[in-house]
Amino acid sequence: MIRTNAAVAAAALSWMLFCSASAAMEAATQTDGASRPPNVVVFLADDQGWGDLSLNGNTNLATPRIDSLAREGAVLERFFVCPVCSPTRAEMLTGRYHQRGGVRGVSTGGERLDLDEATLADMFQQAGYATAVVGKWHNGTQYPYHPNARGFDEFYGFCSGHWGHYFSPMLEHNGELVRGDGYVIDDFTSHALRFIERNRDRPFFCYLAYNTPHSPMQVPDRFYEKFDGAKLDQRHRDPGRESLAMTRAALAMCENIDWNVGRVLDTLDQLELAERTIVIYFSDNGPNSWRYNGGMRGKKGSTDEGGVRSPCLVRWTGQIPAGIKVPRIAGAIDLLPTLADLACVERVGEKSLDGISLKSLLLEGDEAATEWPDRILFSHWRGRIGARTQRWRLDDRGRLYDMQSDPGQQNDVARQHPEVHRRLSAAVKRWASEAAAELEQPPRPFPVGHADRATTYLPARDGSPHGGVERSSRHPNCSFFRNWTSSDARVTWDVDVLTPGRYEAAVYYTCPAEDVGATMELALGDSRSRGQVTEAFDPPLVGAEQNRVPRGESLVKDFKPLVLGEFDLPAGQGELVLRAVEIPGDTAMDVRYIRLRRVE
Repeated sequence: MIRTNAAVAAAALSWMLFCSASAAMEAATQTDGASRPPNVVVFLADDQGWGDLSLNGNTNLATPRIDSLAREGAVLERFFVCPVCSPTRAEMLTGRYHQRGGVRGVSTGGERLDLDEATLADMFQQAGYATAVVGKWHNGTQYPYHPNARGFDEFYGFCSGHWGHYFSPMLEHNGELVRGDGYVIDDFTSHALRFIERNRDRPFFCYLAYNTPHSPMQVPDRFYEKFDGAKLDQRHRDPGRESLAMTRAALAMCENIDWNVGRVLDTLDQLELAERTIVIYFSDNGPNSWRYNGGMRGKKGSTDEGGVRSPCLVRWTGQIPAGIKVPRIAGAIDLLPTLADLACVERVGEKSLDGISLKSLLLEGDEAATEWPDRILFSHWRGRIGARTQRWRLDDRGRLYDMQSDPGQQNDVARQHPEVHRRLSAAVKRWASEAAAELEQPPRPFPVGHADRATTYLPARDGSPHGGVERSSRHPNCSFFRNWTSSDARVTWDVDVLTPGRYEAAVYYTCPAEDVGATMELALGDSRSRGQVTEAFDPPLVGAEQNRVPRGESLVKDFKPLVLGEFDLPAGQGELVLRAVEIPGDTAMDVRYIRLRRVE
C-alpha cells in the first residue's frame, strides 16, 4: 500500500480537530437540535462518464440538478474509480482497494465482497443511523453477502451486475422477490424518498445506487424524445468510433438521472434537511461507449484516464464552501474515511485503509492543498494496472504521460523522464505483487441457509450448465438457462450449507403447454427432492420493444416457482445438482432461480 506517514498523520490530526470542534458546537447548540449528526446521501451512477454532465462541458445535454451540487458544494476535479462496476462499489464501501476484499469480477461470484470486510454502512449503523441501499448492489447476493448483512437495514433493488428490463421488473425487497413500479430509476428514487421521509427525525445514510446509463439502453419516451435523431455537437475525440444511437440513448438516461437527483434535493429542502445532509454524486467507471469525454483516452474497462476518471461532487450546505474546487487527486477509496471524518463517526473494523480523509480539502480548499502530499492511485482490471500521481500517469503498457500538459495521453515521455518512469514502474510492480497475493484464496461456494435468513435464492447467474443447457446470453448477470433437451443435462451450484436442517426446494421455471410433464430433481449428496411440471407457464420475452439500441444482455420474462418438495441438507460444502429425470416433450423447462427455504 502506498501511503506516506505525513498523510496518515494529517488524517489523524484532521479527525481530532474536527471532532473537537463538533463537540463544542454540540454543547452550544444542544437546545435547538442543530447539532444532530449529518445525514448522508450518496448517488452512484452506473457507466456514466465524466463527460456525461453539462457541468463538464457537454452541450449535448442538460444536467442542472447534478450541476447545482458543484455550485453549492465542492468539485473533486481529479477523482478516480475502477474500470468496472463491482470493484468501485467495494472500494467505496470499504475504503480499501477491491482486491483486498476479494472482488475479482463482475459476475458468477467474483463480485462478492469478503465477509471479513467492514463497510461504510456498518460504520453508520453502529453510530445509530438508519441505513438503506436502493438500486444496484453488485457485491454479493446470498446472505451474508447480501446488503442486509452488510450494514443496511433496508434494501430495495437487485443484487446482480446488471438488470435485463427497466420497466416494472422483478426486483427484491429485503430478501423477497417483488414487482417494481414503473421505470427503475424513478422507482428507486421514490423508494429512497420514502426512506428519507420515514427517518427525517433521526440521522440516516441513504445509498442510491442507480443502474443507468448501463445497458440495456431503455429510457421513458419523455426523456428520449429530445435526443431522438438529434444533432450532437460534442463528439468523441475519434468520431468514427462513436455510435450516435448509443450516445443519444445514454444522454437521455443521464437526463432522467438528473431529474431524479432533483427529486431528492427538493425533498431535502421541503423537509428542511438540506443543511443537515452531506450529498455525494459520482459514477462507477468511464462511459460505456465511445462518446464525448473531454478528449480523454479510454472508456469503461480501461485503466486509462477516460476509463477511471469520474465526476465527484460533494455538498454540505453551510459547511463545505460553495463552488470550491479540489484539484488534488482522490478516489473511491477516500469516501469512507472522508465521511467518517465529516460525520465524526467511528470506523468499524481494524483493517488498514488505502483511502485517506479529504475533509480538509473540502472545507479549506487551496489552503489545505498547498501542503497536501503527493500520492499514487492504482487502477486494475484483468491484469492491467495503471498508476496515477498528481502529474503523471503510467499506463498498463508501461507508457508514461504528463497529464498536466497532455491530458489526452498522446505522447509517451518515459525517455524524457526516466527517473519518474522507474519510480512508478517499481511502485506498480510492488502493488501488483501485493494485489495478487490478496486474490490468492480458495474458491468461495455460495452460502445457503444462514441463521438470520430463512430463504436463499440461487440465480442462474451463479450456476454452471452442463450437457447442452445454455444461458440465454453470454452475459451471466440477468440470464436464465434454456435448451434443456436431454436427461443427461444438469445445472450445478457450488454451495455451503450454513445451517443444517429441512428445506423446501423450488425451481423458478417456464414451460410451454406442449412440453408439460418433465420430472425435475434437486440433489445435494444423498439428499434429493423431486417434482413434476403439471402446469404450463410460458410468458413472452420482454425488453426488445423498449430498447433504443440493440442489446447484448438477455431479454427477460417472468418465472413461476415449482415446489419440488422438502429434503434434508447437511452442513458443509457440496455440489447442488438440478436434473431432469424425465422429459416427455422437446424440453424440460427454462430456469431462472433455485429457492431453498428452511422449514425447521
